[in-house]
Amino acid sequence: MPLHVKSIAVSIAVICFFVLSLVGWICGLSPFVCCKRALIGAVLAYIAGTWAVKAINAILVNAMIANQVDQQGDSGFAANPKK
Repeated sequence: MPLHVKSIAVSIAVICFFVLSLVGWICGLSPFVCCKRALIGAVLAYIAGTWAVKAINAILVNAMIANQVDQQGDSGFAANPKK
């Protein structure tokens, strides 16, 4: 079953936003700079998270298809022409 792309990517982006905000605040940056950097980081994390989850989904779907093909081949239901 494929993973839900949007919810996972949003979760990654929210975590990244707060981590970057906290790091900026600890470093003594102004609130505007902290917010701007955290927002840019969250957007980039959302994009990267979306791509990563889509890649994981593609790998999982290919593995499930290969598993089904192997099971069908073992059970004798596959279309194997006799020569």
